[in-house]
Amino acid sequence: MNPQDDGLKAIFKPESVAIIGASRTPGKVGHTLLRNLMECGYGGEIYPINPHADEILGVKCYPSVLEVPGDVDLAVIAIPAPIVLQVAEECGRKGVKALIVISAGFRETGREGAERERRLLEIARCYGMRVQGPNCLGVIDTYTPLNLSFAPAMPKRGSIAFISQSGALGTAALDWAMGEGIGFSHFISLGNKADLDEVDFLEALGGDESVKAIILYVESIEQGQRFIEVAGDVSRRKPIIVLKGGISKAGSRAAGSHTGALVGSYTAYKAAFRKSGVLSTEGVEELFNYAVALTEQPLPRGEGVAIVTNAGGPGIVFTDLCERYGVELA
Repeated sequence: MNPQDDGLKAIFKPESVAIIGASRTPGKVGHTLLRNLMECGYGGEIYPINPHADEILGVKCYPSVLEVPGDVDLAVIAIPAPIVLQVAEECGRKGVKALIVISAGFRETGREGAERERRLLEIARCYGMRVQGPNCLGVIDTYTPLNLSFAPAMPKRGSIAFISQSGALGTAALDWAMGEGIGFSHFISLGNKADLDEVDFLEALGGDESVKAIILYVESIEQGQRFIEVAGDVSRRKPIIVLKGGISKAGSRAAGSHTGALVGSYTAYKAAFRKSGVLSTEGVEELFNYAVALTEQPLPRGEGVAIVTNAGGPGIVFTDLCERYGVELA
């Protein structure tokens, strides 16, 4: 994926956004998305789409994306799954560059949902649109600025990009990190990864100067070899830290029902992470601790570690820890 891909540019830097399924009812997904976009400081055109409303939150509504008078770069879809395909077709005819599909009811629900997801991707490819999701919680870019997510507040601007396959874990981690004063450049919810996946976003963020570290929560990586190549390239310039879900048998089953993920051996994942220079963690707090520490320090030029201590005991303990985690002493 070329970082200059028009679809990715439309997701991060859209000049116009249509929210399909915008709602007048506080608490509904379509209302939250519209309110968050309006309150984050976004400077582009906003087009709420709702055939039963003339305006929402003071913004003129349109019954269909086809009736919007101007161009639409990005469409955010938050409507029942059975009508997503019709709307995606309309977006293609309108010339929309990218879709963020919030709606659930696709591959994660079984055979019928998987067929719906296949047809969604078919429509998107027919019209040259890129798709984030489905079954995702949207995107945040604090530099655009853009908040097309369920996050209750816009994170403060920072240099950490967070890519998460789980929307719920992602927003919970965002809440925790914001409480700790941690800033973000981006938050990206992957969902089912019908089209765009963690490798595409890694490649794009690798060339973004506002990003100093990238953290990932993933349950599966379908493009293993490409992940190794892209992550290996990006990790030479900025650290990548990952929390892998579904490492136990029970966790693997849960991951499969969560996003329809196919998960593999954790040993194989660890080998891929090590080969590509990706740091692996075992918890959310550790994930962010690594990211914060590494954004404040230059990337190490080698693998050797020096232990500085004024006593023998701590030196012995840290030497043991280095050996346990495969860290070489200088």
